[in-house]
Amino acid sequence: MKKYLLPSIKLTVLLLVLLAGIYPLIIAGIAKMAPGKGGGVTVTHNGKVVGYENIGQKFTDDKYFWSRPSTVDYNAAGSGGSNKAPGNPDYLKTVAERIDTFLAHNPDVKKADISAELVTASASGLDPHLSPAAAYIQIPRVAKARGIAPEKLKQLVDANTKAPLLGMLGPSTVNVLKLNVALDELK
Repeated sequence: MKKYLLPSIKLTVLLLVLLAGIYPLIIAGIAKMAPGKGGGVTVTHNGKVVGYENIGQKFTDDKYFWSRPSTVDYNAAGSGGSNKAPGNPDYLKTVAERIDTFLAHNPDVKKADISAELVTASASGLDPHLSPAAAYIQIPRVAKARGIAPEKLKQLVDANTKAPLLGMLGPSTVNVLKLNVALDELK
């Protein structure tokens, strides 16, 4: 028994030092070199932090582009999806309510033209991005609410559209928070 006890204690101490001490310090050091220094990339407006670049925000006013719905009400402390199957009656009711709300605020849009991402939540419930198409479909509502020409808003969406990585990996995306900040800064 003594033959195995001392080596197992040594191994436990070694792994504790490596995995609870050295490894976390290395990861923290790498994070300090990343954008945001490991604390997240903030978005500012008028010198004030208004949110984080990679955490979705709730926008319900007609004068803003709306984000993707969230099952966690955009609470980053408890991210997660609904875990309901696409055929679940409660899920279908929720999606139908979101469609009705979207159509009530966007009367010029046909139900068939609504992007799925505008009425379904992401797996994390915190997705900060939309496709350009989901942003374009909201332009008439935002233009009317702000009294801005739709063409100018399309240019703003285009200016805030991020191309796929290396031009081919992933879809084009629009960060809704950054788009709305740019919208507020529009003269």
